Amino acid sequence: MENHVRSVKRAIRILELIGRDRSKRITDISRELNIPKSSVYQIISELVNEKILEKDNESNLYFLGLKIFELANMARFNLEIIKVSTVYLEKLNKKLDETIQLTVLESGEVLYVACLESKKRLRTHCALGERAPLHCTGVGKAILAFMPAYEVERIIQKKGLKKFTKNTITDKNALFKELRKISNQGYSIDNMEHEDGIRCVAVPIRNHEGNVFASISVSGPSQRITKEVESILAESMKDTAIKISTRLGYKI
Repeated sequence: MENHVRSVKRAIRILELIGRDRSKRITDISRELNIPKSSVYQIISELVNEKILEKDNESNLYFLGLKIFELANMARFNLEIIKVSTVYLEKLNKKLDETIQLTVLESGEVLYVACLESKKRLRTHCALGERAPLHCTGVGKAILAFMPAYEVERIIQKKGLKKFTKNTITDKNALFKELRKISNQGYSIDNMEHEDGIRCVAVPIRNHEGNVFASISVSGPSQRITKEVESILAESMKDTAIKISTRLGYKI
């Protein structure tokens, strides 16, 4: 474990050095960071494989790859959506007094990037910074429903349809049927599919190109988030989602 941590720290130092000086050779990196040349070579080889670094074969210089810029753009956009969404999520949290969560799509999962908890004693707790599957969460299905079918197929093939509760949809055909329903009505329901006793209503967020890349949800104990109030909650959620999407450049 200690060796893994040391390698990660060294990789970060290498990226920082190359980022500052734009490009470096392995010999230069080894000398300037006082890291054995063999270790530098191992780390850099892996970073090149992951397209974090690229190599110019003529000069033997290494420089930051496209993947690092993609990651930087993702981080920047995640910060932007949090900044844009905050005021709307606060209003929604105050109006509904249930836990409100914002997620973004990342590597075939949802990443929870913002959360406002209910003030009620019995409530859904925040999952800030955590990841969750797409097929069994309201926020995940709200994104999946607006993806091309081939992309949904790819995610299912890669991630599977793991069972979490007795209500989890684990059949591909049943999931596609559910996604068609969500697409038609504009919101998704997590009917205790990820956690027993927790239900949620979720809606998609669109970017300036009209693509769904994020979602927001209201969640709480199943005795409060009942089938009778789903459509009422969904209207408030959809109204908030439209406002956030519009602020991000989406034109209705």
